[in-house]
Amino acid sequence: MTFENPDGATPLDLDEAGALIPSLSTQAELNEFEFLNIAEAIDWAERSRKIKADLLRPDTLRLLHKRMFGRTWRWAGQYRTTQKSIGVEAFRISTELLNLTEDVKCWLEFGSYPRGEIAARFHHRLVVIHPFPNGNGRHARLATDLLCERERWPRSLWGAAEGVEPGEVRSRYLDSLRQADRHDLSALISFMGIDPAPG
Repeated sequence: MTFENPDGATPLDLDEAGALIPSLSTQAELNEFEFLNIAEAIDWAERSRKIKADLLRPDTLRLLHKRMFGRTWRWAGQYRTTQKSIGVEAFRISTELLNLTEDVKCWLEFGSYPRGEIAARFHHRLVVIHPFPNGNGRHARLATDLLCERERWPRSLWGAAEGVEPGEVRSRYLDSLRQADRHDLSALISFMGIDPAPG
């Protein structure tokens, strides 16, 4: 099977690509299969006591990725072992993920930032760490939605607006992440659409 990599997507190496569980022959079939796997994971996550109690733990974030992609990829929920065009060095993933979850706990406890900024910082850092071989953006968006739900904040809009083409939404999303890479979170906060009321 030949994999397509849209702008901003992380290509799989040969070993990672060979870990596809179902026998699929087209990108459209893979996209549909992943979509169904993720839909099941969302349903599970919204009912999960572990997610509500322990979302801000690295093992819970790994479990979430496994539930999102576990019927599709053998490496689901496992940290990547190869270097990608984005992400911290593979040997730093576990430390960086622990640092992120502990930072977010502190931000929440001490009200360090408005809620929209906490959500944006969490999302951006999770994307920057890029813990898994693939699915990092989808994982980071769902994890951020679950954080918002847990804190009783409105969920992110993720750039949704009537009349906006999906390609334009993706382009705006990637641009907002690039601006956040340069320490300007304003575009990402705006894209996410979570009002800046205090957490």
